[in-house]
Amino acid sequence: MKARVKWTKTGVLKFIGHLDVQRYFHKAIMRAGLPVSFSKGMSPHQIMSFAAPLGIGMTSEAEYVDITFDWCYSGQEMLDRMNAQMNEGISVTEFRQIDKKTKSCMAQTAAADYLVTFRKAHYFVEAFTKRVEPFYFQEEIRILKKTKRSEKEVDISPMILEIRPQGDEAIFMKLQAGSEQNLKPQTVMEAFCNYLGYDYDPAGFMYHRLETYLKEDGKLLPLGAIGREVTEPVGPEEE
Repeated sequence: MKARVKWTKTGVLKFIGHLDVQRYFHKAIMRAGLPVSFSKGMSPHQIMSFAAPLGIGMTSEAEYVDITFDWCYSGQEMLDRMNAQMNEGISVTEFRQIDKKTKSCMAQTAAADYLVTFRKAHYFVEAFTKRVEPFYFQEEIRILKKTKRSEKEVDISPMILEIRPQGDEAIFMKLQAGSEQNLKPQTVMEAFCNYLGYDYDPAGFMYHRLETYLKEDGKLLPLGAIGREVTEPVGPEEE
């Protein structure tokens, strides 16, 4: 059976990179004694697929991973067994069965919500919260986007699905994410600083992912919404 697992990443573990997180899950699943499925061939590995990687230094309450099991206990027992092996900063919050033919959570990722807060003594917060609307409604928001191989100027405004103040000291944003179009909140804040005439200081902001979405029938749904609860153990014959 195939499960979509939701998990959090907080505290000092925000400084652990994506590849290390993958290895961490591989070991935690084995320590928990769960019947994870392995690929065939000369170099078998756990059948596991993570959604959009979280940047180093960011925290999240909505990370996802698809894991295939030969069979499983009830969803609650699977959560309990996994969490018993997790260090502080990572906890598994949701375990849902999905159809075996469902695309991976990485392939389905379409958007994500973020909360941006400000570190003290870096910026005048009100300058940002009071100017969110005029920044958002510009005809174009152009910025130099860098990749490993090149850099080019792009208009990021179509990839900003929503942006608004969250109280007096934070900014909420919903951005396109995934393999087709992916916009980082850091890029948005760099463009915002340019708009205000400020130098961009990466250390001036803290980023927290609130939810990760797929798109179905034109609507954004949390990645876990397509799954179903596992109230009883699932055997191999019940896949």
